[in-house]
Parts: sequence; structure tokens; C-alpha cells
Amino acid sequence: MPADTLDEVFDDAPSTGELELEDRASLRRVAGLSTELSDITEVENRQLRLERVVLVGVWTEGTAAQSEASLEELARLAETAGSTVLEGLVQRRNRPDPATYVGSGKVRELADVVVATGADTVICDGELSPGQLRQLEDKLNIKVVDRTALILDIFAQHARSKEGKAQVELAQLQYLIPRLRGWGDTLSRQAGGRAGSNGGVGLRGPGETKLEIDRRRISKRVAKLRREISAMDTIRETKRGRRMANDVPSVAIVGYTNAGKSSLLNAVTDAGVLVEDALFATLDPTTRRSVTPDGRAYTLTDTVGFVRHLPHQLVDAFRSTLDEAADADLLLHVVDGSDPAPEEQVQAVRTVLAEIGSKRSESLPPELIVINKADAADAVSLARLRHLLPDAHVVSARTQEGVEKLVAAIADRLPRPETLVDVLVPYARGELVARTHSEGEVLTEDHTADGTRMCARVHADLAGALEPYRTAADSAAEPAS
Repeated sequence: MPADTLDEVFDDAPSTGELELEDRASLRRVAGLSTELSDITEVENRQLRLERVVLVGVWTEGTAAQSEASLEELARLAETAGSTVLEGLVQRRNRPDPATYVGSGKVRELADVVVATGADTVICDGELSPGQLRQLEDKLNIKVVDRTALILDIFAQHARSKEGKAQVELAQLQYLIPRLRGWGDTLSRQAGGRAGSNGGVGLRGPGETKLEIDRRRISKRVAKLRREISAMDTIRETKRGRRMANDVPSVAIVGYTNAGKSSLLNAVTDAGVLVEDALFATLDPTTRRSVTPDGRAYTLTDTVGFVRHLPHQLVDAFRSTLDEAADADLLLHVVDGSDPAPEEQVQAVRTVLAEIGSKRSESLPPELIVINKADAADAVSLARLRHLLPDAHVVSARTQEGVEKLVAAIADRLPRPETLVDVLVPYARGELVARTHSEGEVLTEDHTADGTRMCARVHADLAGALEPYRTAADSAAEPAS
């Protein structure tokens, strides 16, 4: 096959993200399959298969617009999980009802809506206590899911790597442990407690409940997952330590879910990762190498997206992934410019980042705000964002608008090599010239009869390798930093 034909084949080959998106699109839920529980006692053992759902929220603070925006986001989360949203209800209260979350009157109204719409699942816009979950299921006689369980279900669907799957499973088990409960036969003991029971000789006594068995098994599984994730953390720390030893600056992309972080990574590095207009479309962190306009190498890492009221189980489980952001030299905070309330997204992201920084007892890296989706935002919204975030860069990852200026801004914010050297490197040591170009910042370069004369800023280890070739003028001068 001719070379030009091979080039055309490789140019037309789909990227990893396109293949993953095609695979995800082929797995759609079949409409009309009911998930109504014939036996409510099995609710904690069934996989979440949300289809026809009714949303319900409690408005305790903020404006009505903020309450509606929260319910709209819950609807998008439900649709991402594979549901069809039928109806949404909001209850105005000073605080959620401790028994039923929305109050007895709203529960009766909710039951009527469930019957009228034929829904098989109710999703609450908040984290329910085990008692609230039990009460609602008893009164509605259908499955009830809270916001935390819904987000965990989306993470379980979208996790691809071994580390991501382990982190999601750990978060799900931590969520499940306080919500384990039993009814009817599940509370019976393995062996009877009195003589004459069917347990037989040697099996009489207090026995053990099914609930206790489940808790013990889950606790063992949690301990095993923690060990596995800890081993994966060691591998990640090794890779991160290798980059730090080579003095390669790192940039972490953070932001609200569906703000366009993966699209921006593709625009800057041509990574080819999955891009989809859905919440939490990508979970596994992706690190790619890039180069500044002046030739300095750095890494760009796409992290997991944030959301309002991000479950604490996920923050704990994804600790190693989120540490990528805390250990970076620069945070690229991506904001969705087309969102009706982008300032609330900024606040939600900064809240999670502050929580990570407080647990590590370290200050966070400097932040560079990037307003994405400029092509989809109207002029008035962009003008308001420029006023609220005057140092932000406005880009469009889809149309490449503003990306070149953003790359230049990243280069200005990255740490520069600290040692200034003036060296004459023989032509036989061309590898040192190549290292200086890749790892340092070359200010001047001249090819002479004796070798390559360079004035450059380099890191300490490379300065040591170049020490034998420093010129007399540079040796006489004090080292600059």
C-alpha cells in the first residue's frame, strides 16, 4: 500500500474517545421495562435501573430560580443515568422533614403523581437518611433514590479503568453500610435460639442475623478495596515523582461537570479522549504531554468533574485522583460560559478544592480561570462573566477560538528554570544541547567552531551536567536565580 494511502487510513481512524462514545451509545435501556418492586424487601440488593422517574426537592434557602436550577440539574443527572423524567415537585420548607423529607402532605401528593404518571422510581434532590428512605418506600411502595445514590450510579456506569471501578465500588459500599436493613425472613437467625428449634444439635444459640452477615462481608470488601487503591496510589505517586524529579511542570484541569474539560484537553494536546454532552461523561484522569511556544515541556491532566453537593464518599474514594490537582503547578479552572448561573459552578468547585487543601494542610496551586463554550454563550452573559472574572480567558474548545492565547497564558504562569548558565558545549555532547532545549529555556544560541554557545535557564540537575562547559565569563559571574 502506498505511503500516502497509509497516511489517509491513519488520519481517518477514529480516536479512543470516538470508539468509547460509539460503544456507550450502543448500550441503551429498553423503554417500557418496568422496575416496580414486587417485594420492597429487595430494594437494597437491586441494581439501580432508573427509567420512569419523578423528581422531588426541598427548597430551604436561596431564590426560587436557584431551587429550579437544582431540580433541572437533578433531571440531567437522571437522564444521564438512563431515565425518563416525568414530573418534578418542589416543597418549600425551613428544613427537610426528618421523617419523610418532604412532609406527610407532600408525600400524599407525591403518591398521587406516581400513580397518575405510572412512575417506578422517585429521586430526591438531597441525601436521605436511612429512616427517610424507609418511610418514603413504605408510603409510596416504589423504589426511592436520593441524589447521592444517583451520582454513584452514574459513576458506576462510566468508570473504565481498574482504579476508577475500585474507587466507585468503595464509595458505593460506604454509602450502603448505614442503609443496610432487613425485613421479615431476613431478620431470622441462622439457628434457633431455644431447644426444639430446627437448628439441630450444636447449632442452638443466639445465632447471627442476615444483617450482621451482610455488614461483615461489606466491611471485608471495603478493607480489601482500600488496600488495592492504596497499591494503585503507590504506582501513581511513582509516576508523579518521576515527573517531579525531571522538573516537568504539571497543569491540572478542574471544573464543574460538563464544562468542557475533556474538550479543552483535546484542543490543547490532541489527546482524543471521550467528549460527550452529558454529566460525568469521563471519570478516569488523563495525562498528556504538551509544549509551550518557547519549547518547555509540561503535562496537562484532566480530572474528574465536580457538582453541587458532591457526595463525601466520592471525595474520599477519589482522593488519589483529586490529589493530582493539589500537587499541580497550575490549576486550569474551566467554567461553562453557556450555563445560566456559572458563578455558582465556580463556588461549588472552589468549595471542593478547599476541602482537599484543608485535609492535606497545604495551600492550593495558583488558579487560571478559563470560560469555555464561548460559541454557545450569548454576548450579555460573556460580558457579565468578564466583569465577575476579570482575569479569565474566554475560549471555545470546539471552534479553537482563544486556545492559542490560553496556551501562551499557561506558559507565562508555569514555573521557569531557576539557574542561568552560559556554556560552550562541544558538538560531541549534542545530547546536552537537546536536554537544554527540552528541559530548559534557551535565551541565546550560537554555533561556533568549538561547539554550541548557549545562554539558558535550566534546573539544578541539568546545570550540574553543564558545569564542565561553562564559559570563563559565566564562571566569574555569580549564579543567577
